[in-house]
Amino acid sequence: MIDPGHAQRLIVITAPSGAGKSTLIRRLMNEDPNLVFSVSHTTRAPRPGEVDGRDYHFVGEAEFDRLVAADGFLEWAEVHGRRYGTAREEIARLLATGKRVLLDIDVQGGLRLQSLLSALFIFIAVDGPETLRQRLMGRATDDPEVIRRRVANATRELEAGKSWPHIVVNRQLDQAYADLRALIYPA
Repeated sequence: MIDPGHAQRLIVITAPSGAGKSTLIRRLMNEDPNLVFSVSHTTRAPRPGEVDGRDYHFVGEAEFDRLVAADGFLEWAEVHGRRYGTAREEIARLLATGKRVLLDIDVQGGLRLQSLLSALFIFIAVDGPETLRQRLMGRATDDPEVIRRRVANATRELEAGKSWPHIVVNRQLDQAYADLRALIYPA
């Protein structure tokens, strides 16, 4: 278990695909130099513009299996046919910097982490699966079958998100960002 003394320094942001989580996180990271991003491992291929070590640690199935067997992940999950995991070593290294650590975690991983550590858990929601479908189609990075699968999963994820301690509904990006900042930087 991560030391509870780090609770105010760990921020876990979770959302279904297309909710705007990555956009909101980028804004936070650009604004706060005392915030560091925990780069997750994944078995999926990089999307255009993604960089290994910045966006994800892109690894093959064998390397991911090795890390699972070595208990190298604080949490890991299969999401949309690919695996994602948060490395224990990465979190420990980032906490040692004395900065606040932001984790971008899928819903399954967020549920697991809530039972493992004390942190600020925030769920980014939208009005419903149709909003997500439109956003996923608009970003044009996935084929129609992947979008269909993500929207089907999102219905369950939005329901699970209702149990999060903090929920930000992203209807309008600037308002969602203001709501997110208010949670992270209370007055």
